[in-house]
Amino acid sequence: MVLTIGQPAPQFTLFSSDKKEVSLADFKGRKVVIHFFPLAFTGVCTAQLCTMRDSFGYYDGLGATILGISVDSLFTLGKFKEENNYQFDLLSDFNKEVSAAYGALYAEFAFGMKGVAKRAAFVIDEEQNIIYAEVLENAGDLPDFAAIADKVK
Repeated sequence: MVLTIGQPAPQFTLFSSDKKEVSLADFKGRKVVIHFFPLAFTGVCTAQLCTMRDSFGYYDGLGATILGISVDSLFTLGKFKEENNYQFDLLSDFNKEVSAAYGALYAEFAFGMKGVAKRAAFVIDEEQNIIYAEVLENAGDLPDFAAIADKVK
């Protein structure tokens, strides 16, 4: 499924690395930046989330929430968050339902792995509609951080 600008964002509730349920609906009235990433502790994924960590003040200053989502377990994500000092929630889509709903799921990935989240970025507006969508086929590419930041303004 390909999501387009202007359509309602698929709703979800996932467990965070802090073992708490987090729902997209919790952030109605705020912009939300969602970063899907294939796997914790890999180079490009770490670069993607560290870029958001280092820009956290910008997004927080604009009243935006950042969420990272992967198919890793919440326990793996907890360690990943701790080691990299991420200030935002990492959510476990272990059952792959949210990644699929956002069109961000590889049927086949490296090393014979199946059902791994694609690298993707979405910006959701205050009414929970998609205002930016970028799904990358090449896991080695990074999202367009400047375009994301521009949409949050």
